[in-house]
Amino acid sequence: MTRTKAAGLSAAFLVSGFALTIGISGLVMAWLWPAGPPDITSAALVQSAVMLVAFGVATWAFGLRAAGLDRESLRWRGGLRDALRGLAGGTGPAVLALAVAVPLAGALWTRDGAPWSAWLATLPAFGAVIIPAALVEELVFRGVPMVLLSRAFGRGVAIPALAILFAAAHLFNPGITALALVNVALAGIWLGTVFYCRGGLWIATGAHVGWNLTLAVLAAPVSGLDFTAPWLDYRPGGPGWLSGGGFGPEGGLIATLVLTLATLVAARFTERPKESSA
Repeated sequence: MTRTKAAGLSAAFLVSGFALTIGISGLVMAWLWPAGPPDITSAALVQSAVMLVAFGVATWAFGLRAAGLDRESLRWRGGLRDALRGLAGGTGPAVLALAVAVPLAGALWTRDGAPWSAWLATLPAFGAVIIPAALVEELVFRGVPMVLLSRAFGRGVAIPALAILFAAAHLFNPGITALALVNVALAGIWLGTVFYCRGGLWIATGAHVGWNLTLAVLAAPVSGLDFTAPWLDYRPGGPGWLSGGGFGPEGGLIATLVLTLATLVAARFTERPKESSA
C-alpha cells in the first residue's frame, strides 16, 4: 500500500468515525433525554457506546474492506490474560506517579468522614465509565490508522503522529495546560508502544484502563475530569507544574518522567515488525 493511500484511509477512518459519533450521539441523547442527560455518568456511557458503534463501522469499512486488514494485522489477537497484564502495566506507573508526588510535591489523601463502604460502592460506576472509554480510544488511536501508518511510514512516525492527535482530542478538557498536552501525547506514545507488545489491542486497552482507573479510585483527577468519591479526598500539593494540580497527575512534570520511564520499559518488550505487517 502506498503512503498516500495509507494516509487517506486513516484520515477517512477518523473523519467518518467522528462524524458518525456526532450525528448518532445527538439523536440518541435527544431520544433518551429530551431535557438533557440526568448525570455525566449516563452521558459518558452513551457516548462510549455510540463511539464503539461508529468506529466499529469505520473499522469494517476502511480497515477490513478497503485496506484488506484482518484480525491478526489489527492486533486483535489475545484475550483476558493480555488485558490483565496491561492492567498491571498501567496501574504501576499510575501508583508511582501518585507516590512520588507525596515527598516531592506534598500530595496527600484525607478522609472526609464517609464510611469506606461508600467509596467501595462507587468503584463499579468508575469502571463502567472508564473501561469502555479506554477501549474506544484504543480502537480510534491504536486501531486502523496505527496499523496502516506503521506499514507505510514505520512505527517511529505512526506512534508519535497518532499521539499528537490523541492529545488534540483532550484539548478542551477542564484545566488543560501546555504541559498537560505534552503529557497526554506522551501517554499516547506509551500506549502506542504497548500496542506493539504481545497482546496488541488487549494489552494496550488494559494499560489504559489501569492508568485511568487507578487515578480515579484514588480520588485523583483523570485528564482534568474529577472522579469524586466519598471517604477519600486527594490533595495534589504543589507547585502545579510538578504535581499536575487540578488537572491530575497528567498535568505535572512527575508524570512526564514516569510516562517516559514506562515507555522505555514497554519498548523492551515490543514485537519486531513482520514483513508486510504493522
